[in-house]
Amino acid sequence: MGPYDISYDTLARLWLSPLDSSLSREMDDSVRYIALNVRLARIVLAVAVGAGLALAGSVYQGVLLNPLADPFTLGVSTGAAFGASVAILLGWGGLTWMGVSLLPAAAFAGALGALYGVYLLGRMDGRLHSTTLVLAGIIVSTFLSAWISLLKSLNEESVSTIVFWIMGSLSGRTWSHAALVLPYLLIGGAVILFHARELDLLSLGDVQAQQMGVDVGRVRFRLLLAASLITGAAVAVSGVIGFVGLVVPHLVRLTVGPAHRRLLPLAMLTGGLLVLVADTLARSLLPHGEELPVGVVTAILGGPFFCFLMLHRKSHIRL
Repeated sequence: MGPYDISYDTLARLWLSPLDSSLSREMDDSVRYIALNVRLARIVLAVAVGAGLALAGSVYQGVLLNPLADPFTLGVSTGAAFGASVAILLGWGGLTWMGVSLLPAAAFAGALGALYGVYLLGRMDGRLHSTTLVLAGIIVSTFLSAWISLLKSLNEESVSTIVFWIMGSLSGRTWSHAALVLPYLLIGGAVILFHARELDLLSLGDVQAQQMGVDVGRVRFRLLLAASLITGAAVAVSGVIGFVGLVVPHLVRLTVGPAHRRLLPLAMLTGGLLVLVADTLARSLLPHGEELPVGVVTAILGGPFFCFLMLHRKSHIRL
């Protein structure tokens, strides 16, 4: 779907063209380029970003024992927004390296810097505690948000670019952006899935997990690092897309239960589909080809749905 109309028959011939060279000769090069290098790349990126945010949200909620935790609880997204804002203010947004804009690199560096700051603030007695991590994330996020507001006030010409990036968008993204996210998603996802059993035990509390033989400090650090790296990579290429990491884990948990071996893969699938649908709506709702920020669409869809989940939980508790 998009402003350039491509029929389903044309798409079918495009997918079959590797098997029949005559179909390839009949295909317009512009149609091939739009279908493969614009729309397919954007579809893959949308699914990867949604899967990463939903996976990270599931980990944060399980490790921090906080049902309101999401990929932005530890200030990672705000750090990425700060890095991107600095790059936009300095005029680095148009620079490229190996075919990729320096803007995602600056955003990823900001995400890692915020994560490191939260890690330093959250350590007590040489260990990581869920409560102090949440507080440290709030402190870092609030501090960086103030700096973002200052940067916007210093250069009014960059305000619209910064605001549009913070609201999240997949416009203009290519296969190179998807290649940035996929390694972190694959490696971080493998680490998280490997610790699915430990994540179940951590959800019971530190004392119970230690009694079951879990090295709480080490496992928590690995899980938070993997989830934060995935979040940083996703936010670096898409901007801030909210509600995915918050709503999707709750939705999947209501469907399949709290066991993370089932929860994590289904959360990735649901998150990827949610962002894909939101991005499709964002680029097809307006009549003249304009695009809405994806973060706005996910917030419009996710806000009321999260309220429904909260009301459902209240009625379930009363029963």
